[in-house]
Amino acid sequence: MSENAVLLVNLGSPDSTSTADVRRYLKEFLSDDRVLDTWKPLQQFVLNCFILPTRPKRSAEAYQKVWTEEGSPLIVTSKNLQKLLQEKIEPTVELAMRYGSPSIPEAIDRMKANGVKNVFLVPLYPHYAMSSYETVVVKVMEEVAAKAPEMKVTTQQPFYNDPAYIEALYKSAKPYLEDEYDHLLFSYHGIPERHLNKADSSKAHCNVVKDCCTTCSPAHSTCYKHQCVKTTELFVKRAGIPEGKWSISFQSRLGREPWLTPYTDHVLEELPEKGKKKLVVMTPAFVSDCLETLEEIAMEGKEEFLEAGGEKFTAVPCMNEHPAWIQFMADKSLEWLAAR
Repeated sequence: MSENAVLLVNLGSPDSTSTADVRRYLKEFLSDDRVLDTWKPLQQFVLNCFILPTRPKRSAEAYQKVWTEEGSPLIVTSKNLQKLLQEKIEPTVELAMRYGSPSIPEAIDRMKANGVKNVFLVPLYPHYAMSSYETVVVKVMEEVAAKAPEMKVTTQQPFYNDPAYIEALYKSAKPYLEDEYDHLLFSYHGIPERHLNKADSSKAHCNVVKDCCTTCSPAHSTCYKHQCVKTTELFVKRAGIPEGKWSISFQSRLGREPWLTPYTDHVLEELPEKGKKKLVVMTPAFVSDCLETLEEIAMEGKEEFLEAGGEKFTAVPCMNEHPAWIQFMADKSLEWLAAR
């Protein structure tokens, strides 16, 4: 039995498409102080009085559109990733979700019971954000401290600019870029603008310095927007996409406060007016297809674009189980083993 293990952690999903299960999932997700990061009593007031009474039913209907016979697309794909990675490396590969099942505490209990002493934690997010990457790392470290303080955890850093990641992203997307298209839109998951300022420890760069995303700064190590811009620039260069044929937008906003712009739904409505009738959309913030990519982009986004006058809409699948992505994960795991 190996003393080493790789722990993959993704976002999570409801256990089913029932309103009750979706409500339970949303309550856990939106009670995270790094997601709804406001005064706790206010957070819970907004959650219980405004969000949970209505949103679970709407979200359950959306999940029903993408649910498969095996279950949640995100969970199914993540389990396939776990299996395929396990075939390539010797250490045990564990899988957990930040919210829902399989849970992080359960994964740590299993590793402890199996005598695991060294863990390679891989948050399945290429980019740093307090509401995704950071909350995974914090939750894992809290549970390890409480349940198995003897475990040594090494964390994979955000890999948004790793040449091997860019190559895997390119290889997975390449077949969808071979047909004629007018524009390539990179739609990233949005975050509130204030999260950028909160993540900037200097408080003197993000949204302060002109062209802050492209002006070199230590703040970039925790700046989600910079990292999205960098991934896009590197991909565009690798794929040889000319200037003017691509752009960036942000999706999935919640509430009324300012989020990162431009908003994807607005861009989808505007592109046909600019003569961009044949559109390809990529969602590089996600490594596994999920509600945000399958329903929000491939279904709702397509409908918005076509209703606005678009003619052809192609949604590029996430890397999911692409061999180049599996190999990237295996190489990172083997690098960790070799460095121990």
